[in-house]
Amino acid sequence: MSNEIEIGRGKRGRRAYSFDDIAVVPSRRTRDPKDVSVGWQIDAYHFDLPIVAAPMDSVMSPDSAVALGRFGGLGVLDLEGLWTRYESPEPLLAEIAALPAGEVTHRMQAIYSEPIKPELITQRLKEIRAAGVTVAGALTPQRTQEFYKTVVNAGVDLFVIRGTTVSAEHVSGNAEPLNLKRFIYELDVPVVVGGASTYTAALHLMRTGAAGVLVGFGGGAAHTTRVSLGIHAPMATSVADVAAARRDYLDESGGRYVHVIADGGVGHSGDIVKAVACGADAVMLGAALARAGEAPGQGFHWGPEAHHPQLPRGERVAVGSVGTLEEILFGPGKQADGTLNLVGALRRAMATTGYSDLKEFQRVEVVVSPYQPR
Repeated sequence: MSNEIEIGRGKRGRRAYSFDDIAVVPSRRTRDPKDVSVGWQIDAYHFDLPIVAAPMDSVMSPDSAVALGRFGGLGVLDLEGLWTRYESPEPLLAEIAALPAGEVTHRMQAIYSEPIKPELITQRLKEIRAAGVTVAGALTPQRTQEFYKTVVNAGVDLFVIRGTTVSAEHVSGNAEPLNLKRFIYELDVPVVVGGASTYTAALHLMRTGAAGVLVGFGGGAAHTTRVSLGIHAPMATSVADVAAARRDYLDESGGRYVHVIADGGVGHSGDIVKAVACGADAVMLGAALARAGEAPGQGFHWGPEAHHPQLPRGERVAVGSVGTLEEILFGPGKQADGTLNLVGALRRAMATTGYSDLKEFQRVEVVVSPYQPR
């Protein structure tokens, strides 16, 4: 049966679903939540939690990356953010949080015009390494050629190339594009790349040798990509499509497994559940972790798109502070809105539907259920 609908006589479109459009279904078996495993592994690195922190200044500082690492997740530091532009960015973070709404974009553009300093990249990554947790840093494709040697020499464990969209075939008549396949082949560390939102784009990224693919495009809380560019990819369909690409690449490559990480539209515990149900191995969280009392954004959340010098495609949004990082991850929950005890909710959903680990839970039955819970 075709999933396309007619938009008009000259255009057809494929129907796609967000996480709010679907729900998981219990099976004939239930389990004790204490018997459920939510751990995962990418390359040689095992994590107790399938939670990766988005490389955004409102979410991750060196200290918060260490804290998340000690809880069993993975913190990814934005190596183009304030921590690599300023020796002491805390006053600037406080200023951004205090700015009136009408002034914040223009002021952030000025703040982020400060050049990135390679020595600060080295310093920040060494601070995280000194704490004994897995070290991960992110660059955009545009900055990767310039700074990747600094990142690798600093001792990064996982290298993340993250943009609003990342393709294996970037065409430019003005500059030599990043050759992902050659770049990844020459590196000695596993690389996670994205975002991708379609089967074909993800398959091409997997063929570059990437260890993981980030799934998402303009779907996060701080994005305005749909409004400014008219581009959007509903996450349930995107994750399922990329998971299908992983399955086919597994056959094509003779057994090479590429991890799928949902990145965007995963703001509450139920979204995490449905991301894994659609095929994700882990989720990358932005707004969900920006709500922590220790988060650098101080109750606000923004991404790099919010301070683009020519075409901002994001904004600073107020997310508030709902609890400590530990309470957000493990509870106890003090309200029933899916913002606290994210890991407990995932365990409970897996136990209620009868699954003992994440790989099994990717096979859970899903129904289309367009219900708006919030």
